[in-house]
Amino acid sequence: MPRVFISDQLEANGLDLLERAGLELDNRPGLKDAALVEAIQKADGMIVRSGTKVTAELLEHPGKLRAIVRAGVGVDNIDVAAATRKGIVVMNTPGGNTVSTAEHTITMLMSLARHIPAADASLHAKKWDRTKFVGTQLAGKTLGIVGLGRIGREVARRAAGLDLKVVGYDPFLTADRASQLGIEAVPDLASLLPRVDFLTVHTPLTPETTNLIDAKEIAQMKKGARILNCARGGIVNEEALAEALKSGQLAGAALDVFVEEPPSPDHPLLALPNVVVTPHLGAATIEAQESVALEAAQLLVDYLTKGVIGFAINMAAVDRTELNEVRLYVDMARRLGLLHAQMCRGTIRKAELTYRGEVARRSTRLITAAFAAGLLEKHLDQGVNIVNAELLARERGIEIAEQSNPKKGDFSTLIRIDVATDKKTYTAAGTLFGNQFLRLVTLGPYHLDAHMDGILLIFTHRDVPGLIGFIGTIFGKHNVNIAQMNVGRQLAGGEAIAVLNLDNPPPPDALEEVRRHPQISSLSVVKLPPPGEMPAWFG
Repeated sequence: MPRVFISDQLEANGLDLLERAGLELDNRPGLKDAALVEAIQKADGMIVRSGTKVTAELLEHPGKLRAIVRAGVGVDNIDVAAATRKGIVVMNTPGGNTVSTAEHTITMLMSLARHIPAADASLHAKKWDRTKFVGTQLAGKTLGIVGLGRIGREVARRAAGLDLKVVGYDPFLTADRASQLGIEAVPDLASLLPRVDFLTVHTPLTPETTNLIDAKEIAQMKKGARILNCARGGIVNEEALAEALKSGQLAGAALDVFVEEPPSPDHPLLALPNVVVTPHLGAATIEAQESVALEAAQLLVDYLTKGVIGFAINMAAVDRTELNEVRLYVDMARRLGLLHAQMCRGTIRKAELTYRGEVARRSTRLITAAFAAGLLEKHLDQGVNIVNAELLARERGIEIAEQSNPKKGDFSTLIRIDVATDKKTYTAAGTLFGNQFLRLVTLGPYHLDAHMDGILLIFTHRDVPGLIGFIGTIFGKHNVNIAQMNVGRQLAGGEAIAVLNLDNPPPPDALEEVRRHPQISSLSVVKLPPPGEMPAWFG
């Protein structure tokens, strides 16, 4: 009989489901040190919430543990890489708290608009200050939503019922799909910010979204607008937000999350009267807790009794032998996805993959899924792997198509990917050099031979003498070393593209100097994994 260890408090309905499935329960929340290690080693599966920190040290000798389920969305308290190395499946429950978090966002929105917390505190203090708490009507106002995943879409649905006009930005939700949801989609933040009366963010916290709403973005908003953050602390820069509230650029803010939780007692936002705060209560409802408990229990039942993997963070439900046979192609496709995600401007509508030569004889469904995972993995708040990537793309209105031709062309194997956005189509193609090296051989209309790893500086320019020397001099001043260089052109002296592989990221000042050169028309920095580094879900 498989044994399940419950390391954090789990609602009774989840425990009942595990027992009805015939699993042996070890329900001891709060174990520490040696007792925790022993419980893990004796269990086949484990359910955690946010209280237990599943570290690499804890998993050094995992015993017979085969699966960890996080009853919730985030898995930042689990060392996923360490679990993967030990062959342990990590799963989460992405849908259980969606409605509760969306409802909390709407609650914060209405509290902010009508000064509910301050008015309540005033009346409890035996005061009757009706004129002090005159609010603003929501009907007819514009709500901007950044991030239109599950929670963002649920917020939009509820906001429409309040007669708010909903405008949204999400690079992975097409305008057609947004329209079906009653949302007006815009192509970028700059198009969204000046229009909104209220702004709410619903993205994961990643390097790309950290300080997504900073002083520059706040300055683009209407004077007197209001900001909400019920997603993750750090998406909105707290210092910039405090300054904007003090200056009057913003009329108010509502926060359920902070960079440091709990925030320090002298946090500047806690001292401002036009700020509504709650202690990370987005998913704190009876219904949400019961929902994630049931979902977590069902995931373990399915895995331990049937071998079925659902909502996996680090593994794919495919045959391991098959996956190893296409390892290099999977790696190449994922890197092409990461490149497209960082190069594309505008909302992605379609990706078309063309396989030619040796790769066309392989299981291209896995390779296509790896591309989709690379395209989405840095932008979504749930684990993306080759199991769920294409589904997540379809949910956002992105069409993914593929075609194959086993006949060899200029290369023995080639993966070409054309990504169409609402602005233009971007093309990139890769091939294998020898049996282990990945090469980028096409960007747009240009042919080249660039390494597909590390930090890439990609720029289009006119093919004139001295340009590379100009860049090298600037990067030399900033201690940025150029490891490789490759240029693609069609005619001498005409338009060209260059890819520089850099040993370290160029600072913003260096990029700005380069960008000012009159012969450079566009410039991007793309970050790819080091050579040979596979994603966590590959194992």
